[in-house]
Amino acid sequence: MNDSASLGEILYPPIEPYETGMLVAGEGNRIYWEQSGNPAGKPVVFLHGGPGAGTSSWHRQFFDPARYRIILLDQRGCGRSTPHASDPRADLRHNTTWHLVADLELLRRNLGIGQWQVFGGSWGSALALAYAEAHPDSVSELVLRGIFTLRRHELEWFYEGGASAIHPELWEDFIAPIPLLERSRMIEAYHRRLFDPDPAVHIPAGVAWTRWEASTLTLLPAPELVASMTEPATATAFARIENHYFMHDGWFREGQLIEDASRLRGIPAVIVQGRYDVCTPIMTAWDLHRAWPEAELVVIPDASHSASEPGIAAALRAATDRFAG
Repeated sequence: MNDSASLGEILYPPIEPYETGMLVAGEGNRIYWEQSGNPAGKPVVFLHGGPGAGTSSWHRQFFDPARYRIILLDQRGCGRSTPHASDPRADLRHNTTWHLVADLELLRRNLGIGQWQVFGGSWGSALALAYAEAHPDSVSELVLRGIFTLRRHELEWFYEGGASAIHPELWEDFIAPIPLLERSRMIEAYHRRLFDPDPAVHIPAGVAWTRWEASTLTLLPAPELVASMTEPATATAFARIENHYFMHDGWFREGQLIEDASRLRGIPAVIVQGRYDVCTPIMTAWDLHRAWPEAELVVIPDASHSASEPGIAAALRAATDRFAG
């Protein structure tokens, strides 16, 4: 694959869904889902990042539409799912990792799928691991990118100051809304502001939180990506859901996803990781690979975190092509 190839040249052409729906998931949540590609093809479910990022139309393009039955969904509280976490009245008590795992199983059964390939990046990799470790018989293959497992040092690296060594100017913007005496616990300080009922408080906090992440996703600056992610309603939902999960360490015991990787031994898998990933550094992908050596680790030498970076996109497409059957 030519290193200078554009994303459009690497991925499959754009397609539209042939079916959409809302899954009634309980606790008042309705989960948007869609299917595209070949209705008789190999089922694959795409798990978006964040948590709280939602899906985009280009996510369908990682899969050969002639060979895959492509399922996308917006996880609780974001995208086209309701209620939306940007609403100050939104209640996130029933938005946890294990609620999302249950939603996936409910959707799989409702769609009449025996096994599906699970494709997830960033937070989506954590959700994919949690789901596969809980329901290994439901998973045919795993394709993972930008491994994130919510261990304490992973969260502290990105949200408590470690990554400021690489992006000090962006870090200054991230800490600016937080008074000096609260900056030793940034996740908690942001939590107080993100869940303040006053839009004059929670919207700027949501935009600042999301801008920090959006600005560090790619090896080179991507202003259009930052602009798209920092639209106020999108940014507020994204920041609230992320912060809610991080305040609870994802409802995992420390190191759980890597410690339980032995449950994945029979599942073919590819892990794609950017060498210079600032958001989810390669240390976590390496730890997972050591615990689960059967999974192939593909390190992209000139990439950071985003699936839109050419080297990462090409490796992900190569993995789905291999597993298409």
